[in-house]
Amino acid sequence: MKNLYKPFLVLSLSLVYLVILAGATVRMTGSGMGCPDWPKCFGYLIPPTERAQLDWKPKHPYQNGQVIIVAESLRVAHTDFTSQEQYNPSNWEAYTKHDYAVFNPTHTWIEFINRLLGALAGLATLGLLLTALWRFKSDRIATIGSTLVVLGMGVQGWLGKTVVDSNLLPYKISIHMAMALLIVVLLVYLLSRERKDQLKLPEIKQFKGLALAALVLSIVQIAMGTQVRQYVDEQMHAFNLSQPALWLAEAPLLFYVHRSFSIAVLFIHLYWGYLFLKNNLFPLVFKGILACIGLEILTGIWMYYFDFPFASQPLHLILATLLFGAQTYLLFVVKKT
Repeated sequence: MKNLYKPFLVLSLSLVYLVILAGATVRMTGSGMGCPDWPKCFGYLIPPTERAQLDWKPKHPYQNGQVIIVAESLRVAHTDFTSQEQYNPSNWEAYTKHDYAVFNPTHTWIEFINRLLGALAGLATLGLLLTALWRFKSDRIATIGSTLVVLGMGVQGWLGKTVVDSNLLPYKISIHMAMALLIVVLLVYLLSRERKDQLKLPEIKQFKGLALAALVLSIVQIAMGTQVRQYVDEQMHAFNLSQPALWLAEAPLLFYVHRSFSIAVLFIHLYWGYLFLKNNLFPLVFKGILACIGLEILTGIWMYYFDFPFASQPLHLILATLLFGAQTYLLFVVKKT
């Protein structure tokens, strides 16, 4: 069983990244309220595919928690019952957590797939914990770390619920994203401990300092990007999805700081790359870091100058999180030397 620990670790990290990508797709398509309740979707385990499924029907069996739309508002069955010939309001309660009551099948299924991936990631982390328990005597850190990951996934699920209940308040989405990055840090740390070889760095202090500085710069950049993303979300609601050219028409100062800050991130990594080459080193993970930075800058240009083309936002976000994960991994590996 303990031999399955690393495969479950890689699977958990991969699925967490897929969930981040799916979440970015949800935001890009405006599908965040595709399922207006949580953890079910319109009261169903498998969401509806057409609007008629959410209309009240006579002589129809309803289950506790099932949702219908009446007069452009959600109604929730508060018990199991079979409807009569006429609609009886006493069988239903108003959904009070928000007033969003729109059914869009595309949005619903995009959000449902996002939740399904989240559930799969949760199951993978449970498998990780079970395999880590077999290592408890020889490697308690693996067990403790895996336990924290599972707890983090539980908190992440609860945060997802608060995002839906708030009708997608931008700051709650940002907290949700921050929790995802914390889970990535835990998984990357556990993965770095499985590394059997070591990076041979002749200037250890300098490399450690650069690894930490690069990660801090990226965290600052991600934090600013999150704030810019909040602003874009608000503009999306104000101008709707069909007018992306207006989303940054009056961009705040923070956007320009965020854009220019990428130069600092790039240059510190170029200097780091120079030191690697000077010492006849160029680790694969560092190549990945440089690739992520280059693509991140290109997708930022793509979004701004071409009015947020389809897939540009999810790509920009997933590249940022991949960069963050790779930098964190390299920092952990360097600190072991």
